[in-house]
Amino acid sequence: MTRRVSVTRTIHAPAATIFDLLADPRQHVRLDGSGAISRLKSSPERLFLGATFSMHMKDFGVPYVTHNVVVDFAENKSIGWHHFAQFVWRYDLDEVDGVTTVTESFDYSKPWGVFLIPLGFPKRNEAAMRATLERLEVAVTS
Repeated sequence: MTRRVSVTRTIHAPAATIFDLLADPRQHVRLDGSGAISRLKSSPERLFLGATFSMHMKDFGVPYVTHNVVVDFAENKSIGWHHFAQFVWRYDLDEVDGVTTVTESFDYSKPWGVFLIPLGFPKRNEAAMRATLERLEVAVTS
Protein backbone atom coordinates (compact mmCIF):
# COMPACT_ATOMS: atom_id res chain seq x y z
CA MET A 1 0.00 0.00 0.00
CA THR A 2 1.32 3.43 -0.91
CA ARG A 3 1.06 5.99 1.83
CA ARG A 4 2.44 9.32 0.70
CA VAL A 5 1.65 12.95 1.44
CA SER A 6 2.90 15.70 -0.83
CA VAL A 7 2.57 19.45 -1.27
CA THR A 8 3.64 21.54 -4.25
CA ARG A 9 4.46 25.25 -4.43
CA THR A 10 5.71 27.44 -7.26
CA ILE A 11 8.61 29.63 -6.14
CA HIS A 12 10.02 32.49 -8.21
CA ALA A 13 13.66 31.51 -7.74
CA PRO A 14 16.16 29.28 -9.54
CA ALA A 15 16.30 25.61 -8.56
CA ALA A 16 20.00 25.96 -7.67
CA THR A 17 19.22 28.61 -5.03
CA ILE A 18 16.49 26.46 -3.50
CA PHE A 19 18.54 23.27 -3.67
CA ASP A 20 21.48 24.94 -1.89
CA LEU A 21 19.26 25.62 1.13
CA LEU A 22 17.82 22.10 1.15
CA ALA A 23 21.29 20.55 0.86
CA ASP A 24 22.53 22.56 3.86
CA PRO A 25 21.27 20.76 6.99
CA ARG A 26 22.11 23.83 9.08
CA GLN A 27 19.12 25.48 7.35
CA HIS A 28 16.62 22.78 8.25
CA VAL A 29 15.67 24.32 11.61
CA ARG A 30 14.99 27.62 9.82
CA LEU A 31 12.89 25.96 7.11
CA ASP A 32 11.00 23.40 9.22
CA GLY A 33 7.30 24.22 9.23
CA SER A 34 6.46 21.50 11.74
CA GLY A 35 8.35 23.03 14.64
CA ALA A 36 9.71 19.56 15.46
CA ILE A 37 13.38 20.23 14.70
CA SER A 38 15.13 21.81 17.67
CA ARG A 39 18.68 21.91 16.39
CA LEU A 40 21.24 20.16 14.27
CA LYS A 41 23.29 17.55 16.10
CA SER A 42 25.82 16.54 13.45
CA SER A 43 26.23 16.69 9.69
CA PRO A 44 28.51 17.59 6.84
CA GLU A 45 28.26 21.22 5.68
CA ARG A 46 26.50 20.09 2.52
CA LEU A 47 24.57 16.89 2.00
CA PHE A 48 25.41 14.34 -0.69
CA LEU A 49 24.18 10.87 -1.63
CA GLY A 50 24.92 8.59 1.33
CA ALA A 51 25.61 11.46 3.75
CA THR A 52 24.35 11.07 7.30
CA PHE A 53 23.10 13.80 9.58
CA SER A 54 21.37 13.96 12.95
CA MET A 55 18.79 16.35 14.33
CA HIS A 56 17.50 17.04 17.82
CA MET A 57 13.72 16.80 17.56
CA LYS A 58 10.69 17.21 19.78
CA ASP A 59 7.23 15.87 19.02
CA PHE A 60 4.25 15.43 21.34
CA GLY A 61 6.48 17.09 23.97
CA VAL A 62 9.04 14.28 23.78
CA PRO A 63 12.64 15.09 22.81
CA TYR A 64 14.56 12.63 20.63
CA VAL A 65 17.31 12.48 18.02
CA THR A 66 16.90 11.32 14.43
CA HIS A 67 19.78 9.89 12.45
CA ASN A 68 19.15 10.37 8.73
CA VAL A 69 20.71 9.00 5.56
CA VAL A 70 20.50 10.81 2.22
CA VAL A 71 19.01 8.30 -0.23
CA ASP A 72 18.36 10.60 -3.19
CA PHE A 73 20.56 13.43 -4.42
CA ALA A 74 20.35 14.87 -7.92
CA GLU A 75 21.88 18.36 -7.98
CA ASN A 76 19.18 21.03 -8.37
CA LYS A 77 16.56 18.33 -9.06
CA SER A 78 15.85 16.19 -6.00
CA ILE A 79 17.00 15.40 -2.50
CA GLY A 80 15.62 12.90 -0.01
CA TRP A 81 16.53 11.16 3.22
CA HIS A 82 15.16 8.67 5.72
CA HIS A 83 15.71 7.73 9.35
CA PHE A 84 15.69 4.26 10.97
CA ALA A 85 12.03 3.60 10.08
CA GLN A 86 12.88 4.35 6.43
CA PHE A 87 10.09 6.90 5.99
CA VAL A 88 11.37 9.19 3.22
CA TRP A 89 11.26 12.98 3.20
CA ARG A 90 11.91 14.24 -0.31
CA TYR A 91 12.02 17.45 -2.34
CA ASP A 92 11.63 17.48 -6.12
CA LEU A 93 12.45 20.65 -8.05
CA ASP A 94 11.43 21.49 -11.61
CA GLU A 95 12.69 24.83 -12.95
CA VAL A 96 11.39 26.63 -16.02
CA ASP A 97 12.77 30.10 -16.83
CA GLY A 98 13.92 30.84 -13.26
CA VAL A 99 10.65 29.74 -11.66
CA THR A 100 10.76 26.47 -9.74
CA THR A 101 7.97 24.09 -8.83
CA VAL A 102 8.93 22.44 -5.54
CA THR A 103 7.19 19.30 -4.31
CA GLU A 104 7.87 18.14 -0.79
CA SER A 105 6.72 14.62 0.03
CA PHE A 106 6.65 12.25 2.97
CA ASP A 107 6.48 8.55 2.12
CA TYR A 108 5.43 6.37 5.03
CA SER A 109 4.57 3.27 3.00
CA LYS A 110 6.74 0.90 5.02
CA PRO A 111 4.55 -1.60 6.91
CA TRP A 112 4.91 0.17 10.27
CA GLY A 113 3.72 3.44 8.69
CA VAL A 114 0.16 2.33 9.37
CA PHE A 115 0.77 3.28 13.02
CA LEU A 116 1.19 6.94 12.03
CA ILE A 117 -2.38 7.25 10.76
CA PRO A 118 -4.16 7.19 14.18
CA LEU A 119 -1.63 9.75 15.43
CA GLY A 120 -2.77 12.17 12.73
CA PHE A 121 0.56 12.31 10.91
CA PRO A 122 -0.68 12.48 7.32
CA LYS A 123 -2.71 15.66 8.02
CA ARG A 124 -0.05 17.08 10.35
CA ASN A 125 2.65 16.41 7.76
CA GLU A 126 0.65 18.09 5.01
CA ALA A 127 0.18 21.24 7.12
CA ALA A 128 3.87 21.21 8.11
CA MET A 129 4.96 20.81 4.47
CA ARG A 130 2.82 23.78 3.41
CA ALA A 131 4.50 25.86 6.13
CA THR A 132 7.94 24.57 5.16
CA LEU A 133 7.50 25.48 1.50
CA GLU A 134 6.27 28.93 2.52
CA ARG A 135 9.38 29.41 4.69
CA LEU A 136 11.54 28.15 1.83
CA GLU A 137 9.98 30.69 -0.52
CA VAL A 138 10.55 33.54 1.93
CA ALA A 139 14.16 32.43 2.45
CA VAL A 140 15.01 32.48 -1.28
CA THR A 141 13.00 35.53 -2.33
CA SER A 142 13.65 37.98 0.53
